[in-house]
Amino acid sequence: MLVAAAVCPCPPMLVPEIASGAAPELDILRAACDRAVGALLAAAPDMLWVVGPDAEHGSFDEGGVGSFRPYGVDLSVSLGRGGRDGGEPLPSSLALGAWLLERAGWEGPARGLAVPDYLEPELCAANGVRLAESAARVALLVLGEGSARRSVKAPGYLDERAEEFDAVAARGLATADAGRELASMDDELAFELMASGRAPWQVLAAAAAGDHLAAELLYEDAPYGVGYFVAAWI
Repeated sequence: MLVAAAVCPCPPMLVPEIASGAAPELDILRAACDRAVGALLAAAPDMLWVVGPDAEHGSFDEGGVGSFRPYGVDLSVSLGRGGRDGGEPLPSSLALGAWLLERAGWEGPARGLAVPDYLEPELCAANGVRLAESAARVALLVLGEGSARRSVKAPGYLDERAEEFDAVAARGLATADAGRELASMDDELAFELMASGRAPWQVLAAAAAGDHLAAELLYEDAPYGVGYFVAAWI
């Protein structure tokens, strides 16, 4: 059963060593992520799943290793308990999730699930149900972002549909209203708007169905023209 969830974006610049001189620009976002993850861990889960976007669909066992060397920083993290030698390589989003967990001091079990942006809502829902049933007390750290087309300087340039798309996401994350908002998000529109969070959020929506968790939206903004959200569901 799902007992808690934290939702965070996953830009590599969240890691201060990667952001370097620009690190203070994301201090407020970083603090919100810390708060959401702290609330997640306070729920004392038996199993913690990190769910994030990637090009391929797949699960990652405990001990998987994430490296930030592609971003010019000699830093590695481990998913859950386990060493950093010989672990399965983690995709970028799950590496960021593992970094957030290490930053919060999590020492319990953790596994990962990567979901691509083309994954149909029905398959996202099936994944969510499976995760929720994986232990008596399950927690999810869900990584992903809204539209990447909120301004002319955004990665995908400006799309006038982006603001309303992100508003729908914000409402869903703020109320834990998984059935009407997150679960019903248009996957084709999300793809056109380069919203990496759609599939992970729909995994969360299915995992949380019927559990009546209380939700709090801790952060909502679009720095760099990308929709970033942080939420805690407890």
